[in-house]
Amino acid sequence: MAGEHLTHVDDHGAARMVDVAGKAVTHRRAVAGAVIHMRPETLAMIVEGRAPKGDAFAVARVAGIMAAKRTSDLIPLCHPLAITHASVDFEPVGDGVRIRATVETNDVTGVEMEALTAAGVAALTLYDMCKAVDRAMTVDGLGLLVKEGGKSGRWIREEVP
Repeated sequence: MAGEHLTHVDDHGAARMVDVAGKAVTHRRAVAGAVIHMRPETLAMIVEGRAPKGDAFAVARVAGIMAAKRTSDLIPLCHPLAITHASVDFEPVGDGVRIRATVETNDVTGVEMEALTAAGVAALTLYDMCKAVDRAMTVDGLGLLVKEGGKSGRWIREEVP
C-alpha cells in the first residue's frame, strides 16, 4: 500500500470531508452484497411469505433502497448524492439469503457506501422481520462486489463472499 493515503484525513490527522469540486461527473455504479444465515425453517418461512411481520423480502427491499438514499445522513463523511437507480435483490442460498444491492448515479464521487449501506440495512431488516422466530440469525460477508466509473474505473471482487 505504499504511496496510498487516507483521503478522509488531513495533514494533521483530523477527519475531513474530501473536496470533490474538481472531479468530473461520470456514471458511477456499485454493487455490494451480504448473506444472512438462518435456520432452514426460518428460510422457508421467508420464501413462502409467512414471516410474522409480513412480506420480509418486500420490506427489506424498500428498507435497503431507503438506506441508499440516506447514506450521507448515516455515514458522517459521505457526500449527499443524487442517486439515479437503487435496487436490492435476494437469493435463497443454503442456510440463508444472499443480498445484492446495486446503486447508480451520475456524479463526481462513487456510490460504494450507498450500495454497502443498502445491503447491510436490507440484511438487518430481514433479521428484524424474523427475530421473533430465529434470534440466532447472523449477517456475514458484507462487502463491495463491483465498482464502476470515476478516475479509477472498474473494480471487481475476485472472490465472492
